[in-house]
Amino acid sequence: MSKLAATVAVVGSLLAGSAVAQPAKPTIVLVHGAFADSSSWNGVVSILQKTGYKTVAAANPLRSVSSDARYVSDVVASIEGPVVLVGHSYGGQVISNAAQGHANVKSLVFVAAFAPEAGEAAAELAGKFPGGTLGAALAPPVKLASGGVELYIDQSKFREQFAHDVAAADAALMAAGQRPITEAALTEKSGEPAWKSLPSYFVYGDGDKNIPAKALGFMAERAGSKRTVVVKDASHVVMVSQPQAVAELIEQAAK
Repeated sequence: MSKLAATVAVVGSLLAGSAVAQPAKPTIVLVHGAFADSSSWNGVVSILQKTGYKTVAAANPLRSVSSDARYVSDVVASIEGPVVLVGHSYGGQVISNAAQGHANVKSLVFVAAFAPEAGEAAAELAGKFPGGTLGAALAPPVKLASGGVELYIDQSKFREQFAHDVAAADAALMAAGQRPITEAALTEKSGEPAWKSLPSYFVYGDGDKNIPAKALGFMAERAGSKRTVVVKDASHVVMVSQPQAVAELIEQAAK
């Protein structure tokens, strides 16, 4: 083999090794909140998949912070390689707890989401600042045979309260398929939050009627958000109405 050919072979080998050594893209685990389901991430998932990200939209049970966090923790434990955890609304509290103890979780993204301090509850944070109107939009509670109650948004009030910037036909489908949350989950106090040790990113709409924008901004600032995106006039389901803005922030958190 000539000296030139040998050099080319060595360089080629090094380049091939470099390509193999490139770190894998993180898996994006998306956790929905109350009155939504995994399909609320469809627009975001479509964008992320086109850019090469593996995505998992976990079915959040919405029963209690501790049990929901254990479930999401199990999902994370089943994934090889790095993970970005994304939570919407109450799902933000879930990911804050679920990420603890998982070295493969690299960052957190809060989408119109709660980011409680230890000892805080979602219901407490929602009422910390004026502007939330969820209470008046709830349907009569459903009593559970096991004890306690679960909550729905009145379907006739769903779009105005939850998704005012979503097409009426789509909002009607969301209202019919909404997942209820137990009152106990909204009043359960959070554990030590992972946002204290992990890079965190926030996106929300300033038209949110479930969690007032001032409350969302307060939590983002307190968590030392690496980047906060405020979408003008967007509703509580900013990931449905503005999936591009949400996907772009997730991609930034993934890098």
